[in-house]
Amino acid sequence: MTSHTTPPAGEAEASQKAQARRPRTRRRGRGSIQSYQTAAGKKWRYQIWVPVDPEQPDLGEKKFSRGGFATAADADAALQDALKKRDEQEKFGGKVPTLGIYADAWVEGLHLADSTIAGYKKLIRNHLRPQLGHYPLDKLTPTRIARHYRELEQHGRKDEQDKGGPLSANTVHKAHVVLGAILDAAIEDGHLTTNPAKRKAAKAPTASRMRAEKPELVTWTADQLAAFLAWDRDEKQDELFALWWVIANTGMRRSEALALKWGDLNAKTSQVSIRRAINTEDWTKTKTTKTGNARVIDIDAASLKVLTVYKVTRAEVSFELARADAYIFGDDEGQPRSPDAMTSRWDRRLKWAVKVKRFEHLPRVTLKGLRHTHATILMELGVPPKVVQERLGHSTITTTMNIYSHVTPTMQKNAVEQFAGRLAGA
Repeated sequence: MTSHTTPPAGEAEASQKAQARRPRTRRRGRGSIQSYQTAAGKKWRYQIWVPVDPEQPDLGEKKFSRGGFATAADADAALQDALKKRDEQEKFGGKVPTLGIYADAWVEGLHLADSTIAGYKKLIRNHLRPQLGHYPLDKLTPTRIARHYRELEQHGRKDEQDKGGPLSANTVHKAHVVLGAILDAAIEDGHLTTNPAKRKAAKAPTASRMRAEKPELVTWTADQLAAFLAWDRDEKQDELFALWWVIANTGMRRSEALALKWGDLNAKTSQVSIRRAINTEDWTKTKTTKTGNARVIDIDAASLKVLTVYKVTRAEVSFELARADAYIFGDDEGQPRSPDAMTSRWDRRLKWAVKVKRFEHLPRVTLKGLRHTHATILMELGVPPKVVQERLGHSTITTTMNIYSHVTPTMQKNAVEQFAGRLAGA
């Protein structure tokens, strides 16, 4: 009969500790949840394996668990948070990352429009990383952030690559929004407990200050617009005249106009369906409109004629360019045009125009200014703001009224005169 001896308690304890220190060779899973009984009823817990020391991976892993959850769903939600924090700790070597390193990881994980992500990257590159990028996340204080905002307002980015210049309150606010979003994510990842950018001491630019510094919109009057378009068509015989006309007479965005296809034009109903926009970060591709919604707008007889004539011109180049699936304002190969290139072409037309005596005092209106001109003229004519909102594709009427607040006094005066005239004629 074989006898078994029980090791002394001290040896057993030492053996268990040695096993805990020994690197585990089992494959780590994504965690698990289990139920267990308590005096108060069934409860749930989760468990995962985490590094004994994130800075020394060779030490292996240990079990980490938390219990007391009322439902399996609660335990699973907590498990997912724990897994995320574990992954973040491993990514940054168990240390609190610097703002610069963490910001790069944060922006790469976003699922937004390409142009939005590009804007975030630019703000991080120019207005966050040069001055704050070396700070560990937990060393950023509200007062340091406030000082950073004041520095941006005074001279902007100022380093070996850029001498800097004062930034507007609007630009500083954009940097503030991005920084706040980054630090919010850092809280979720377990690197911070509070967001220093959202404390009062951070003192970001106020909404009233941004409104006060907002540049005044430059638009043309109806007469100026008509004169320029007639000159561009008749004297310059501009190949892109139809593009400028459509933007000015519909108020659509440049990227929306460049993404129009002949199939979007309904000649019978005199309507255009705006379904897509050119991706400004990769103009060989299209994306959804800015609001994510398609819209249908009416066009007048003159605009329909301009497009009809232009379609004939395109067909003379190649029948393929007049097919329903062809881009209306594509190049001669049928490919989309670059929005930035079209902005440059528009600027060139303006430079030509001001050399003409009758246009020497013509205000410089950007290509986006054509869209603003369309909206301003409509509102001055008393067109309901809701209709203007629908034509422009703004997500809310508030956006429309905020942008074109300069027209409100004219609208009010017209309304008062119409009201008084109606009473006088009653």
